[in-house]
Amino acid sequence: MDFMVFQYPMISVQACLDGVLLGILFALIAYGMALQWGVMNIINIAQGDLVILGGYIAYFMYLYGIHPAWGVIVAPIIMFFVGIAIYKLVINKVVDRDLFISILATFGISILFMQLMNFAFGADVVLANSDYGTTMLFNNNVVLPNSKIFSAFISILFAICLVIYMKKSKLGRAIRATAQNARAAKILGVDTEKVYAATFGINAALCGVAGALISITFTIHPYMGLPYTIRSFMIVIVAGLGNLPGVAMSGMGLGVFEEFADYILGTEFRIGSVFLLLVLILVYRRFKLSKKREYLK
Repeated sequence: MDFMVFQYPMISVQACLDGVLLGILFALIAYGMALQWGVMNIINIAQGDLVILGGYIAYFMYLYGIHPAWGVIVAPIIMFFVGIAIYKLVINKVVDRDLFISILATFGISILFMQLMNFAFGADVVLANSDYGTTMLFNNNVVLPNSKIFSAFISILFAICLVIYMKKSKLGRAIRATAQNARAAKILGVDTEKVYAATFGINAALCGVAGALISITFTIHPYMGLPYTIRSFMIVIVAGLGNLPGVAMSGMGLGVFEEFADYILGTEFRIGSVFLLLVLILVYRRFKLSKKREYLK
């Protein structure tokens, strides 16, 4: 283990800043999952694959000489309609079914998307180079890629726009009403089928934005969607459904945790530490729930 991160303060500062910028991006993906989970009661195992597909849209633009930053506009538009199509073909058949059925259905979608992306784009690791350069802080002791700063800024911007849309628009109010009580909303004239389709489309659009930002900031390949699904799931179960500030804080906390795990354990254990953290959180939640049940008895 490398404990230099504790011996040199600037390494800790570097890890914290990198983690916060990364966590903001994680929070955007998790907010999409929390939205469709809260409204439709579906755990979307294909969440990470939608993110990677959005990344490939930006990368495809980059290959044709278009700056990949434009992907943050193009990818969500395309992914919104991809989300609508997935809902019409698959999700609408499992909305009112058992939660386990939705997990199986979205797991199948995940496998299908991985194979389609592998067929269309190949299995190579790719990056949409933005040429944004770096920002030096603290007498050049801390280096932040401008692509990470750009990604965090765009993530915050889209999150704010979505919150405003959910509060001010007619569809946003219908989504919130359906999340609170779908049956009552339907009785009051809300077209819940339209709400479900729009919710899944919005979730896919957020994944498209995040994917475009990831293709600029990091690397993508067809089989790296699962870690993003796990991260989103972990953030949501820690923060709770409908808790945007909690999602933001949990996302940044996870980002900082990953960066310190990378420095201390090594890059090869970075994803493994995320999976281990998920197991610990689930065990803790299970223990907490069992204690609560014993208290109620």
